[in-house]
Amino acid sequence: MKGSNGFKICATDRRKFIRNSAMAAAAITLSPFLPACKTSGKKPNIVYVFADQWRGSATGYGVDPNVKTPNLDRLAEESINFRNTVSVCPVCTPYRAALMTGRYPTSTGMFLNDLHLPSDELCMPEIFKNAGYNTGYIGKWHLDGHGRRAFIPPERRQGWEYWKAAECDHSNNQSHYYAQDSEEMLFWEGYDAFAQTKDAQRYIHYHAGDDQPFILMLSFGPPHPSSDEAPEGYRALYTQDEIKTPPNVPAEDRDAAQRHLYHYYSHCTALDHCVGELMQTLNEAGIDENTIFVFTSDHGGMLLSHGLPQHWKQVAWGESAHVPFLIRYPAAHGSQGRTVDTPLNTPDILPTLLGLAGVRVPGSVEGDDLSSLIYEVGEIEDRTALYMSIAPFVGQGEAHRSIRTKRYTYVRNLDGPFLLFDDREDPWQIDNLAEKSEYETVLRELDSRLMNGLAEIGDDFRPPDSYIDEWGYEVEPVRRAIPYQDFATEGQSPKRKS
Repeated sequence: MKGSNGFKICATDRRKFIRNSAMAAAAITLSPFLPACKTSGKKPNIVYVFADQWRGSATGYGVDPNVKTPNLDRLAEESINFRNTVSVCPVCTPYRAALMTGRYPTSTGMFLNDLHLPSDELCMPEIFKNAGYNTGYIGKWHLDGHGRRAFIPPERRQGWEYWKAAECDHSNNQSHYYAQDSEEMLFWEGYDAFAQTKDAQRYIHYHAGDDQPFILMLSFGPPHPSSDEAPEGYRALYTQDEIKTPPNVPAEDRDAAQRHLYHYYSHCTALDHCVGELMQTLNEAGIDENTIFVFTSDHGGMLLSHGLPQHWKQVAWGESAHVPFLIRYPAAHGSQGRTVDTPLNTPDILPTLLGLAGVRVPGSVEGDDLSSLIYEVGEIEDRTALYMSIAPFVGQGEAHRSIRTKRYTYVRNLDGPFLLFDDREDPWQIDNLAEKSEYETVLRELDSRLMNGLAEIGDDFRPPDSYIDEWGYEVEPVRRAIPYQDFATEGQSPKRKS
């Protein structure tokens, strides 16, 4: 189907048109037109699946020698694998806000956990709903900010119609949720990811024959560390003392890392089973060819890499910021998968999905439509993905601004250049090149690109308290975070001071 329908440019405004045109011109063997709108046929369905804290290396098709992900490996063979995908701010709420809006945390103010995403932000389900889509959300939300176990009323769901979700719950075997308009707290039966997958399968079958397309988002809680183990059959696939720890785990931490990774990988393989079930359902329903299927994660976790605690996630290293991103859409790229090295960032996801669906990208969106890389073989040379930690929890690293390119990761902290890694030669980011004279030219070039990226979004990279004050947040004095609340509170929403 590639090239048979013809395409037209769906520019949102002159700035985005110029930027997208420049990106396409820089690519190798790309179509001369950005495939933002298909001119005929039913728009594609979208199934977007993302896990909580699944780092980019932890797949069988990736660099991890331990984890068993046969369904994801098969999916990778049929998908476009964006190998250099980063989480724009590797924490739950900031990522989810950027995913919904296509905007940077410095623009929305959504840079802390447990904030409320205000209704005046234009969000993914509203855009797709206006384009004729049915919308559905299942699983973890973490964008309401009114209490992690509180009911989320329809007016605070940003346009999602079908709703079986909860703000936040890491008890995977006794996970709560609310269904539609009922304020009754319900609980998923057994391991929540399995029950949520079954509900998603029912949604797919129900809507498969509709004249309207649908977008369904399935947000899993695992493999985020919790008190609950993965189901026994998945734990049985691993032997703790046989797990090979990454080379960036210090020797004194290896036993503890093996213990954490044993449970982490068990959850990953359980979720891999869910992916297989969903793919089978799309095939049975006869809609797999015209469905965009995405598998990714909101961020990673350190798990004692570089000697950092297993729960840390806001730091610049790849274990935290680098995430998997597979996108399968046979109607666009055929049945064969391939790897794309061009970096992809969280704000790029919404405009790219809109481009694939032929829906106009709103002017509020700050990310780029990279759908051309899915339709045509090629790369966008010299593209960078900007990611950040604006006001990290105390005890989870320091503020940073970072970029990932096709080859390098470069990190600046408030004191100046901090880290530089050659990810091609050093995928575990062990050798910091920032202070090596032979890389001075590379460092200066990357620093310039980082500063240009910050200027483009209007971020002058100030100390964390400056941003907290700018947006008027009240944070806990010790944790420097939004106070944790279980049940209903007033909530804090971004409100920039004039």
